[in-house]
Amino acid sequence: MSSGTSFGSSQGTRSSRSEEDSPDLRAQMEKRRKRRKEANRESARRSRVRKQQHLDDLSSQVDQLKNQKQQLSMALSMTTQNLVAVAAQNSVMHTQKVEIETRLCALGEIIYCMNSITNATNPVSMGTAASSACDIFGTSSTWSQPIDLYQCF
Repeated sequence: MSSGTSFGSSQGTRSSRSEEDSPDLRAQMEKRRKRRKEANRESARRSRVRKQQHLDDLSSQVDQLKNQKQQLSMALSMTTQNLVAVAAQNSVMHTQKVEIETRLCALGEIIYCMNSITNATNPVSMGTAASSACDIFGTSSTWSQPIDLYQCF
């Protein structure tokens, strides 16, 4: 029986300790729970701050990209205008080139005819006139008088 009593008293001591420790344990658990809640709140606050900072960074980047797009669009527009102007100028110059080539060819023919006439009167140089028909400046011709090219047109 004594062992039963001691077992009972020992159990009584344990339950009295757990009842005594119970408010302290509950207070500690409550304190831990409050600290955990506060830590979670602080973590959530930091997370919101980081999220807002990221959002602000993205918004700034959007503004920067919009400005860059506008600048590139203006540069493209100016380049396109320049391209159109250069293409028009190129077309004019090509037309002028064709016209000058046509005039040059006509002048070459005039010089050839003049050399032919001169060579017809001078039979010795007849062979060179035929071979120098392509030479528009008549370097090997015997034509001695200057030609006024403006009177040809």
